[in-house]
Amino acid sequence: MKSHLKNNVKKVILVISDLHLSAGKMIKGRRNLLEDFHFDNELIDFLNYYCSGDYADRAVELVIDGDFFDFLAVPYVEFFDDEFWSEKAALAKLKMIMDAHKGVLHALKNFVAQPNKNVVYIIGNHDAEFVFDSLKEVFLDFFGNFKERVTLKNDLVTYSPAKGISIQHGHQYERAHQFDQNNSIVETVNGEKYFVPPWGSYYVTNVINKYKQERSFINEVRPIKHFLIHGILFDTFFTIRFMLSNVYYFIMVRFWHYYILKKNLRQVIQDLVRELELFQDYETLTRQFFEKNPESKVLIVGHTHNPTLRLYTDGTIFINTGSWTKMVNLDLGQWNNGSALTYAKIYIKADDYTLEQFDEVVEVDLKHWQGIKSLPYGEYH
Repeated sequence: MKSHLKNNVKKVILVISDLHLSAGKMIKGRRNLLEDFHFDNELIDFLNYYCSGDYADRAVELVIDGDFFDFLAVPYVEFFDDEFWSEKAALAKLKMIMDAHKGVLHALKNFVAQPNKNVVYIIGNHDAEFVFDSLKEVFLDFFGNFKERVTLKNDLVTYSPAKGISIQHGHQYERAHQFDQNNSIVETVNGEKYFVPPWGSYYVTNVINKYKQERSFINEVRPIKHFLIHGILFDTFFTIRFMLSNVYYFIMVRFWHYYILKKNLRQVIQDLVRELELFQDYETLTRQFFEKNPESKVLIVGHTHNPTLRLYTDGTIFINTGSWTKMVNLDLGQWNNGSALTYAKIYIKADDYTLEQFDEVVEVDLKHWQGIKSLPYGEYH
């Protein structure tokens, strides 16, 4: 097999995000419509490829940039309402996910077991319950003697794997999904712990998951405004019900709350507009980020599931790593590959360098994983 790794590369950094592994395609003999990840074999191949062959002895760091697990999409019926956010429920959901995707977890364990391999896990908004120490312990203990090669901690919001490179999940730019990773747990007098989720998480579990049972693609279509226009024309009754549920939920959960607390109507309207900012224009945010962080040359995010690579005239680079879930883009001006399996790949060609040497030493790109094994069939979703 032809080598695709350059001889002068000192370290390889891989960034994946938004895989959304959940409770599996079958639960108690019934199809689980909330499961969005159907590429276990492709991910196993991906992990095996980057810890063998040309990469066997090479330093390779895998950065999981949030939403690797999806605790919001686990239909765990033994816990209802606010019990869904308890530590006990979170542990049960974690076990279901790990059991449903055993092959992926074992491939991840095999990855870190190889020489010079490590994993860094950044917490996103769909796997936010990793703020519980008990969940971090269960996940890390799975790796046994190699747990020291896996980093998972609450205060890792912006990660810099090398000079000039910054990695964030991206949910922190939207008020609907913001949460304090170090102060989002409350404890009852009985010692029971609960995660206090952002209102966007409540929205997913109470609205999106409900309608996803009827239309499994409800969270897979972008842009949302095109989806609504298309839905009104071709799926009128369902789309109107979905839109009314969104309006009602927002009024009851957010508008009424703000109206009571704030009497200044102008301030209420300004805050509500910010609350509704979903899937923001990250390219605008990128410019602001580089202005505030001149030591960064590359910003990598996830969250919006929209694979993007932008090279700016000042030498800075913006990458959105996309998702490993099926997506449908109704914007004809955007590349639409359905299931892109995209990831960022970074070559570091020197052990030490200055920002002035960045362009000569660091090579950043957005890749599309096509897989290794070729079968005459695939699973229909």
